[in-house]
Amino acid sequence: MDVVLNWKGKMAFEGASDSGFVQKMDTDAAGGENTAARPMEFIALGLAGCTAMDVISIMQKKKQPIIEFQVQVHAQRAEEHPKVFIGALIEYLVTGKDVDESSLLRAIELSAEKYCPAQAMLGKVFPMQLIYKILDEDGKTVIKQGEYKTK
Repeated sequence: MDVVLNWKGKMAFEGASDSGFVQKMDTDAAGGENTAARPMEFIALGLAGCTAMDVISIMQKKKQPIIEFQVQVHAQRAEEHPKVFIGALIEYLVTGKDVDESSLLRAIELSAEKYCPAQAMLGKVFPMQLIYKILDEDGKTVIKQGEYKTK
């Protein structure tokens, strides 16, 4: 994979990778103008996107009746520079009628243990807790919840 990052003035940059899609970066500190996401946010978004795509793909193959699906990454950062990630909570929120808990757990397991390169790589650097909630069709009532413990 190759990426190119071009400076656009002050602390703004535009980057593109092999896919050709352009992403903007900026900051509100050190002369930035707060016009785009921060680099560390892209890392957290990459982690969320990687596991989300795995899990939803597996759940669709299992023909699970999912209405809405969301992955939240709550990343903890060190207080001192370089302010690396020191831990993360990944929360899978699945809304649907009669979503099978064992299917969801298997999808999370496959993502965590086999398919998601972002999770595999970052998991070597900091601990991750993986939790899930299955919500009824209303999106408010929690039917089941739990945690997947990585191997």
